[in-house]
Amino acid sequence: MSVAQSLQAMKKGMVNNMKNMIHVGNLVKQYDKAKTPSVKGISFDVNEGDFFAFLGPNGAGKTTTISILTTTLSKTTGEVSIAGYDVDKQARHVRENVGIIFQQPSLDPQLSAEENIRFHACLYGMYNYRPSFKMMPKEYRRRVLDLAEIVGIQDALSKPVKKLSGGMQRKFEIIRSLIHTPKILFLDEPSQGLDAVSRRGLWDYINTVRRESGTTVFLTTHYIDEAEHVDTVCIINQGLIAFNGTPDLMKQNLLKQEVILDSDNRPELTNELISMGLAPRIEDHVIVPFQDMTAQEIIARLQTKLTLLKMQEPTLEDAYVDYLLRKGGNIA
Repeated sequence: MSVAQSLQAMKKGMVNNMKNMIHVGNLVKQYDKAKTPSVKGISFDVNEGDFFAFLGPNGAGKTTTISILTTTLSKTTGEVSIAGYDVDKQARHVRENVGIIFQQPSLDPQLSAEENIRFHACLYGMYNYRPSFKMMPKEYRRRVLDLAEIVGIQDALSKPVKKLSGGMQRKFEIIRSLIHTPKILFLDEPSQGLDAVSRRGLWDYINTVRRESGTTVFLTTHYIDEAEHVDTVCIINQGLIAFNGTPDLMKQNLLKQEVILDSDNRPELTNELISMGLAPRIEDHVIVPFQDMTAQEIIARLQTKLTLLKMQEPTLEDAYVDYLLRKGGNIA
């Protein structure tokens, strides 16, 4: 066997050994008295340790799907397993393996941050309840302090939640959701209502947790830039999966890239571009969309002297909005 064949076999073996932390097969959900299903036979998988973004406009079936995955809503038909457990037959095991950050804040504002975490840990059966942090087992105290130290909020553990900023509350919600060491973390609009600084701090924390624990993250968000660096983007629209792949593939498939050019002799420049089969448009400069050629190939063939050369890299948000506009989806 050649070296190339050996490497290919190793790669194939690695793929086959990857564990599906989330498996959804032909999932259908039709509410009582509804004429059509909200979710229409969708299928997707999420591998262990992946960062998975589940995007879609309002009313697309996103919330319904997440509710089924987190065992708060029953499905009509189909297969759904979380961390290897069936959501219908083994719902308790599913809940033991997931952490959930809800769209709306869910901490008790009258309790301290640590008390919220402590009640959560005891409800999951990890420890017997004790009336103070110091009386809880050493393992619990160490884990809470370790998680809090990651983002430097250990000094706020004893403060009432109502006196904490929105960003601090969000971070404590994540600590609470991670206290039982879940294999999968569901984030439902985690940064909604946070300012830019708090948003950045929150994502720094989430990424740190992912690196240190290998947690699989399932994200829904209307801030599309938050999904720019995920492993997989999955778009649901009108109850169907419209796209499932990497962010780069989504941008490549849905958008033409653009190069911005200019010259003292614009007519000559545009004529050259048209002769290459391109369709330049004149705005403040000469905008050249391209898909079948590379920017390097375009520049190499130009004879006209340029005064400006700039690449216009599409963002994931550009691709997402472009897709929804072409499909008649609601961007909101």
